[in-house]
Amino acid sequence: MFLRVVSLFLLHVCALAAIELSSATAVSEEVDASRIETSAKVFGHNLFNGSFASNTQFRYNPNYRINIGDTINVKIWGAIEIEAALTVDSQGNIFIPKVGTLRVMGTRNDELSRKLQNAIKKEFRSNVYVYADLVSYQAVSVFVTGAVNKPGLYEGLSSDSVLQFIDKAKGINAETGSYRNILILRENREVKALDLYKFMLSGDLELFQFQMGDVIVVDSVRNYLEITGDVKRPYRYELKSPYTTLGMVKKVVLPNPTSTNVIVTRWNQDNEQSAQIYKISENEELKLYAGESVEFIPDHQAQSLTINIEGEHADTHRLVVPKGTTLKELYSRIRMSPLSDSSSFQLFRKSVATQQKELISASLDDLEAKTLTTGSMTGEEAVIRKQEAALVLNFIERARKVEPKGQVVINRDTNLSRVVLENEDTIFIPKKSHMVLVQGEVQLPGAQTFVESLHFKDYIDACGGYSFRADRRQVLIIHKNGSVTPYDAGAWFAGDASVEPGDSILVLGKVDTKYLQAIKDITQIIYQIAVGAAVVIRY
Repeated sequence: MFLRVVSLFLLHVCALAAIELSSATAVSEEVDASRIETSAKVFGHNLFNGSFASNTQFRYNPNYRINIGDTINVKIWGAIEIEAALTVDSQGNIFIPKVGTLRVMGTRNDELSRKLQNAIKKEFRSNVYVYADLVSYQAVSVFVTGAVNKPGLYEGLSSDSVLQFIDKAKGINAETGSYRNILILRENREVKALDLYKFMLSGDLELFQFQMGDVIVVDSVRNYLEITGDVKRPYRYELKSPYTTLGMVKKVVLPNPTSTNVIVTRWNQDNEQSAQIYKISENEELKLYAGESVEFIPDHQAQSLTINIEGEHADTHRLVVPKGTTLKELYSRIRMSPLSDSSSFQLFRKSVATQQKELISASLDDLEAKTLTTGSMTGEEAVIRKQEAALVLNFIERARKVEPKGQVVINRDTNLSRVVLENEDTIFIPKKSHMVLVQGEVQLPGAQTFVESLHFKDYIDACGGYSFRADRRQVLIIHKNGSVTPYDAGAWFAGDASVEPGDSILVLGKVDTKYLQAIKDITQIIYQIAVGAAVVIRY
């Protein structure tokens, strides 16, 4: 099983997926779709943070129409002297001393002074001047519902903006709410539709006069586009229609001057993923559809790879090489130091780490399903199974947290000119070592100096021998280049294992369970983790 797992890892490494570009305008290149990261935040995620809800401003709105409960400050001078704060009564009127009742409900704010002056001049025909100012607005209660975090009935002023009422409802739900389709209903009829993108992009906010009982409905988002990469605004954006164009997207996301290409990732109805590269300058009219992901990249990323160089060497820690560069070409460029062990360099690859993680996760899922569905014949057996299941589930929880290293084993006879590098590969040059590291189920794990005359058992004895949990039939010898040799130290016919300077001895533990299938599954998973992450996890 162990050899099959290692072989599977190597097969995945050697298989480089070529992405077929169907568009005539697409750049003919391979694209690693795993480089595209989903935006964690939506555009507008920080709009509602409580600052709108906590402030009320009496702004002048010339289009505001006077309503019941509004307060008007009236000043009259000349033939008569009057100064009073008048409240619009339930019939829509105000009472002006020495003049009488005047209906003002429905009057526009910018016409209020003229209407009062015309009414007063009917009583005082000359030498009368009037000034009217709306100083407080009607208090209203507005329902906020739909895709908001806290739907409910909220109090405010009729002059308050829709931002203030939505903020009182704790904002729009970032996962499901629409920032572009917000409706205001009055008596079950739509009286206003709002798009908050206008406000977020240009500060344009339409003023609206609320009435008692109005309803704000935040619709659910229907179409969106993921934007990542070399832009000033990398977010998830909502589309008003099922598609848009690259030119329109550019105006919103503001690409950096270095952006020259985009990677468009699409999914078909069978959930199969494909990716294509397009030059930005040649594809302004390229249609981008809802559900796609768009990554803006600079040209040097499209044509070049960034490789990390770590460990003992005398070179820079990051190299930029042309796409298609082989491991042999890169290795010849690295300047070694006198302490470099150039014959045992290691290659770590993110895509391999992902594959290792997926293999381990699949094994853990299978083990979990078997554990939870195992039946019992008697009550006593049920108690034992329950206790065993708790141990297995605890093991699964800890195993899921292990992160594989993604090491690609460079075998002695590997043709390095056929290993093509991927972006963000890491080359590790180990230091010349005369140590042997003993880990796992021994009494005192640690490092020891290599002595050519010592045998495998001598290194184990120098650590105090095996622990009571040790499985002597499950020992791994991990060599400097990352290759692994299994060794059965418990077999009576076992010969002496070959240990070289820089090697690590990993003693795995016993799986203590009466459930035979779990022994096989857990042992396999422990092997996978030991090989992929170079750690021993106890059951």
